[in-house]
Amino acid sequence: MESGLSGKCVLVTGASGGIGSACARSFAAEGARVALHYHRGRARAEAVAEELGGAAILNADLTIEDDVTQLFAAARDALGRVDVCAAVAGVWPAEDVPVWELPLERWRATVDANLTASFLTARAFLREVERNDGGSLVLVGSTAGIFGEAGHADYAAAKSAILGGLLLSLKNEVTRIAPTARVNAVAPGWTVSPMTRGLVDEERIRAISRTMALRKVAQPEDVARAVVYLASDELSGHVSGQVVTVAGGMEGRVVHEG
Repeated sequence: MESGLSGKCVLVTGASGGIGSACARSFAAEGARVALHYHRGRARAEAVAEELGGAAILNADLTIEDDVTQLFAAARDALGRVDVCAAVAGVWPAEDVPVWELPLERWRATVDANLTASFLTARAFLREVERNDGGSLVLVGSTAGIFGEAGHADYAAAKSAILGGLLLSLKNEVTRIAPTARVNAVAPGWTVSPMTRGLVDEERIRAISRTMALRKVAQPEDVARAVVYLASDELSGHVSGQVVTVAGGMEGRVVHEG
């Protein structure tokens, strides 16, 4: 089935990461023109751009308002317009810290890197939607925002806000400026990526998959396919405000004994 994404102009944020780079490859495979955003991973972004035949790479700190404004202007210059945005960029703090020990500094940094960055990205993209009279935004949350995550309340709270209040407000607001424009979200569970390195160990996978029907973790491509599906007006043109969970049937309880 054709996705209808051939010739579409797509900005992928966080394209130097595992899920972001997989999204960039998947959009390019559908014939889309892709611009790759990165913040710190320039070498990885350059490698993906070279792989895709010289895609534009754009640097921005998504927690800084002016950076985000300039990012979308640069994407528009590089591609001609921005039809689709996959807002993949986010940060999962590796250290497990319970709330009673969680520094306010880390809380603010995590919320900024995830929720504020998603807000600024969405706001800038909706301005492109108004300019183009259409478009599709796919936010990337996490199962932490659905089930919570002990030791990472900051991350879980930020992702929950993305999948809840932000998503549900955006899907209603975007139709005020473009009647067929859509906003959806993907909630990945445990996924092999640079941010969650170490998950390839079989013992670790067996432990974390006790809450999942499928006893395996996702590959970045699993998440990217869901993002592409939601971005496509052909495949999901009557889908908006929805969260697709890519987590092997994860539940908020143990479903396997060991």
